[in-house]
Amino acid sequence: MGKGKLQKFADMAAYPHVFEHPYAGPGGVPFAMRGRWDEDFFRNGRPLTLELGCGRGEYTVGLARRMAERNFIGVDIKGARMWTGATDALREGLKNVAFLRTRIEAIDQCFAPAEVDELWLTFSDPQMKKATKRLTSTYFLERYRRFLRDGGRVHVKTDSPFMYTYTRLMLERNGLPVEQMTDDLYASPLSGGVLTQIRTAYEQQWLDRGMTIKYICFRLPHAGTLAEPEVDIPLDDYRSYGRSKRSGLEVSR
Repeated sequence: MGKGKLQKFADMAAYPHVFEHPYAGPGGVPFAMRGRWDEDFFRNGRPLTLELGCGRGEYTVGLARRMAERNFIGVDIKGARMWTGATDALREGLKNVAFLRTRIEAIDQCFAPAEVDELWLTFSDPQMKKATKRLTSTYFLERYRRFLRDGGRVHVKTDSPFMYTYTRLMLERNGLPVEQMTDDLYASPLSGGVLTQIRTAYEQQWLDRGMTIKYICFRLPHAGTLAEPEVDIPLDDYRSYGRSKRSGLEVSR
């Protein structure tokens, strides 16, 4: 039987590579390590990548195993899930991995301008009811600009047709540079390497259900005003674990 939540939280409180920043709302007190992640923790001068909504940290740890020349931080609010990746990194002695427990709404309180080189958004909740909760919305892209280097890469992997379409329309609406994009990753020339060799628990669930995985890699310049796409997008007709879709609505913006 696996460890309970309380024991997992106790474990992580003693882990030297796990940090926590209480969410105090927009404009809250900056995290003590903001702007000092390399100086205070990594101490190697390497580029920094974040996985936002990291869950069990499969991508955070998987990327760190394969790219010793970079540093990685997994960010999530659900510490019991994060314990898996944090424990794997500790057991394997990975020195280029850390984890941060906080709400993504507070992410710009935790990192200084240009401190982060790139972002991964892996199987984020599509948040079909409210645009400001989507991790590729203007609400979040503006936050990313505050700490991501100018023109830094953003990687999006998703099972959700809604999330994929919404993100694609966001990029088109704002003229953001797209480097790679496919609506069926495993059947595309992009298959292979970290894109398909690292699989999250959610990704495996979708693959087992016969769903296609979508992927977009784009750059986020600092210049320009961002705007939401004004297009109705068909909602996904499924949820996790086989439940029916969230509402009687057929489309959303």
